[in-house]
Amino acid sequence: MATFLYKLGRLAFRRRRYVALVWVALLALAGFGAASASTAASSSFSIPGTEAQRAFDLLEQRFPGTSADGATARVVFKAPEGEKVTDPANKDEITGIVKELRSGSDQIAGVADPFQQQAVSQNGSTAYISVSYKVNSMELTDATRDSLKDAGKDARDSGMKVEIGGDALQVIPHTGAAEIIGVAIAAVVLVITFGSLLAAGLPLLTALIGVGIGVSLITALANVLDLGSTTSTLAMMIGLAVGIDYALFIVSRYRAELAEGREHEEAAGRAVGTAGSAVVFAGLTVVIALVGLAVVNIPMLTKMGFAAAGTVAIAVVIALTLVPALLGFAGKRIMGRRARKAAEAENRPEAKPNMGTRWARFVLRKPVWVMLAGVIGLGVIAVPAASLEMGLPDDGAQPKSTTQRQAYDMLSDGFGPGFNGPLMIVVDTRDSSDGEAAVARVTEEIESIGVAAVAPAAFNEAGDTATITVIPKDRPSSVATEEVVHSIRDAGADIKKDTGAEVLVTGATAMNIDFSQKMNDALLPYLALVVGLAFLLLMLVFRSILVPLKAALGFLLSVVAALGAVVAVFQWGWLGSLFGVEQTGPIMSMMPIFMVGVVFGLAMDYEVFLVTRMREAYVHGESPGQAIVTGFQHGARVVTAAAVIMMAVFAGFIGSSEQMIKMIGFSLAIAVFFDAFVVRMAIVPAVLALLGKRAWWLPRWLDRALPNVDVEGEKLQKQLTDDSGPGDGGGERELVRA
Repeated sequence: MATFLYKLGRLAFRRRRYVALVWVALLALAGFGAASASTAASSSFSIPGTEAQRAFDLLEQRFPGTSADGATARVVFKAPEGEKVTDPANKDEITGIVKELRSGSDQIAGVADPFQQQAVSQNGSTAYISVSYKVNSMELTDATRDSLKDAGKDARDSGMKVEIGGDALQVIPHTGAAEIIGVAIAAVVLVITFGSLLAAGLPLLTALIGVGIGVSLITALANVLDLGSTTSTLAMMIGLAVGIDYALFIVSRYRAELAEGREHEEAAGRAVGTAGSAVVFAGLTVVIALVGLAVVNIPMLTKMGFAAAGTVAIAVVIALTLVPALLGFAGKRIMGRRARKAAEAENRPEAKPNMGTRWARFVLRKPVWVMLAGVIGLGVIAVPAASLEMGLPDDGAQPKSTTQRQAYDMLSDGFGPGFNGPLMIVVDTRDSSDGEAAVARVTEEIESIGVAAVAPAAFNEAGDTATITVIPKDRPSSVATEEVVHSIRDAGADIKKDTGAEVLVTGATAMNIDFSQKMNDALLPYLALVVGLAFLLLMLVFRSILVPLKAALGFLLSVVAALGAVVAVFQWGWLGSLFGVEQTGPIMSMMPIFMVGVVFGLAMDYEVFLVTRMREAYVHGESPGQAIVTGFQHGARVVTAAAVIMMAVFAGFIGSSEQMIKMIGFSLAIAVFFDAFVVRMAIVPAVLALLGKRAWWLPRWLDRALPNVDVEGEKLQKQLTDDSGPGDGGGERELVRA
């Protein structure tokens, strides 16, 4: 591995013009594909194998043309103080808007008059018009959206408050200026790390090229592969973070090789051969974790994982080819004056040990205390994770300034919180001898459970399927509403046994329950797959059993602590205002499994980069304790910079208007902090110090069975030593100093 990458690095350095030209051409082609691609027609959300999804599929079959997954909207009206919506003037205004909406677009499937559908609150202060569309929200035209927005204009002028809820006005989320600030922080960290604007700019440039190609390809294929906007956001988030980090490690190792007196092309080859090997395996762990999301069998999550994995793969290839090519263009300017002086100082016997060296020596003196402090600290932060409640965000999680959130609050005040999450009961009577009697029994059972309202059953033309709309008493994401769903499903099992009619429950709350269950069922198989494959990969890298085991256990500790922090902020509301959380509620159902996937991959980055240096030192004859110090001496500064950069990039997405993106950004940023600074920088060296030589133990039979991938470059070093003459190094040093 190291020998192949060494040759690749030298080739890219030598043929830098061709390499740069190829990447620029790829960026241009991907950009052209994205610009010429048609807008994504849909971003469907389905949960195969669940009752809620079967209900949607049945509706599509038995009620053709109704578009069960079509967009919906609710135009909510609130009369001025002292008036009612049923007052003649207000009623005429609302009735006129109903007619206006019906003729406003050919994409509309139906508009329900509130005065005919009992959509007026008991006190007469609030009413709502239900609008259903033939297509989903992503397929709505601008003209259709504009007619919906303009519908309440005249009513507002007359003094009524008008707000619009539902997914019809759903737009692509924006991340705001915070994302740019994240990249700016990354640039500052790189400048501080390298002491050279050129060296700092190179990782940023290559990461942006990689993300540009990845996101452009996703945009170009969005329509064909049914990719949503969240897919490209995730790919950008992860691609940018790992792209900067991978280039950072190559550039840092290149400068270290130059500081040892090697000629530029040789330094590029050695940097790619050693640090590049770590980049390949770190990238592989991230790709395994992201692709492994397919185990969950939810198409949206699978597509997000594959798209992000593709962007990571591009980042790895760029780090191995474009980075050494650009290093060739940079020449000696890649080494700033301060860096040159620092490198010379480090080579002097009297030079002061750097911060990484001092920290490693402190950990070696107090390994038990450092390990206990790290484990107990993360354990305390993880406590809130025991109170985790999962669900999918609704309009109640939107910022209070949005019309969707205001419509949500108006419906809650006027009708009760349950009106924001109606349940759809689908009764299949095809196998029942008396369909109407079966449906009547379903209605009675639901009324006996205790709900706010049950609408009369509506049969299809064939008379073999009926739908019943149920309004719970509590908000969609509440535990009480979940219990209503379970109660209806339990009653449905008895009804099917007695009458042959099948009762299916769907709607937002039912989808949440099924989605959460699917996530829970998939978590252990997913963990086993991802951690198992990565364990094997790390065993190849480190030629050890205990080091990969320690890496996996440390990751689990950091991810549970991060989940605890997410619960504290987004569910309990602690420091919520600081992160722009306006409405607390359940944690997004996919968050635990998503965090496991992404954070595991990123955590292994630091494990590989930091411990590979220790392994390299140990293989070359240093004692286990001294190898830890050497690893920190060379790797701590760079790993710290990489972690700060990742945190800055992820934290930038906390400024998103979309609750899901905000939560993902926060969770990844805090997880990187815990994993990099507590687990990898404190617990890992403490455990290695306690294990000593046993950390690098591998049974002989297993050592013979495993292929030697030479990540630490031992074979490469031997080959280069054999090929070089005794006087070569001096000439290389003169070249660098010149």
